[in-house]
Amino acid sequence: MDDQFKTRKHKPNHEIKVKEVEDEEKIEVKHEEPEEEFNLDKEDEFKTPDAISSIDTHSSAEPLLDRKELTKMRIKNKRIDLSFIKEKKVYIPLIIVLVLIAGIGTYFGLKSSPKNKTITEINTHAVVKTTAASKLTGLQVNPLVNKLPITAVMIENSIAARPQSGLSSAGVVFEAVAEGGVTRFMALFQNNDSTSLGPIRSARPYYISWAMGFDASYVHVGGSPDALSDLNSWGTKNLDQFYNGDYFQRVNFRDAPHNVYSTLKDLTNLEQSKGYTSSTFTSWTRKADAPNVKPTATKISFSLSGPDYDPVFTYDSKSNSYLREESGVAMTDSNTNTQLSPKVVIGIVVPASQGELDASGAYYTDYQYIGSGNAYIYQDGTVTKGTWTKSSNSDQIKFTTLSGQVISLNAGQTWITAVKDDSSVSSS
Repeated sequence: MDDQFKTRKHKPNHEIKVKEVEDEEKIEVKHEEPEEEFNLDKEDEFKTPDAISSIDTHSSAEPLLDRKELTKMRIKNKRIDLSFIKEKKVYIPLIIVLVLIAGIGTYFGLKSSPKNKTITEINTHAVVKTTAASKLTGLQVNPLVNKLPITAVMIENSIAARPQSGLSSAGVVFEAVAEGGVTRFMALFQNNDSTSLGPIRSARPYYISWAMGFDASYVHVGGSPDALSDLNSWGTKNLDQFYNGDYFQRVNFRDAPHNVYSTLKDLTNLEQSKGYTSSTFTSWTRKADAPNVKPTATKISFSLSGPDYDPVFTYDSKSNSYLREESGVAMTDSNTNTQLSPKVVIGIVVPASQGELDASGAYYTDYQYIGSGNAYIYQDGTVTKGTWTKSSNSDQIKFTTLSGQVISLNAGQTWITAVKDDSSVSSS
């Protein structure tokens, strides 16, 4: 391109020259003192080149002057008269472009998927001036916690799934045999933090019924034929990974099917998208710790299906809790690397029978989860024999003494294990 000069005059003593050299525009600014001082209104106050360049970094409109070159200019205590812009009325399309950009930005800022509609995360460990007893655990918590829904999550317990994530954060854990002697957990939470949970596995009817007693959302990955049918006919708050995959993740440190995980935050967002924003249920009666000076039940054993799945709980007087072991080793939470230590351990005697064969050739377990039976409540280093009762799917499971008095439970995590008969429970 031939060199040439283009000059636009605004006043006799002010001019801007643009020199085009090899397809690049270079701006030369010549400044002379005006013969008389300009009086500008605040609205017409001139901007520095840096300010001009930042007016609209996303506009597709062609700039009047090359913005890249303007930002390189260094002018101190001087102003460039660009009022000639108004003479050409260029400000009109600029205003239109800015309005369009603002409108588009507002639209996309307000538009979000259900997954992004997040309930504000509540720090359950934060110190607040006013606390309330958790409806799930009885522990003192931020009162806002009680407004969150209860989330029931199916956690696998095959050897390939250990150590699991999130069990130490659960308020209540139910344990029973799923099929082929392999046990499974249903962990109940009332929280919406980023706690990792998994591996998440399939549904069974008795777990669904126990969850419904807490008006809980039920999180699972598929299920047995009976369970999938019951989820529909019972009106359960059903959160199946098969239909809500965006809220779950498959991790790379475990092989399928032991690799489905989620977080409480994602699951709470999923509940929000379904309208499951709260849970109404009957809380268990809670009490303060009262450790026995001379503990009478310091080692608890439940017989479920064999040494790989028969849990042992050892009483720890220092924490007034029960340290869980399985397969002869301490059972830990991979999130915290700490041993599981519920405050209350309950063995419920629930008659069980062999169900149908699953796809792998193992038999499902059928429990008689509606009704009543013996219960063994371990807390404070002692055991109380009582009765469990559950009259319907939506009814909360209750624990009473043999004379019918409600048994108060220590505040904290409660672990409930279903056994087939009284001989499956022992303590010393």
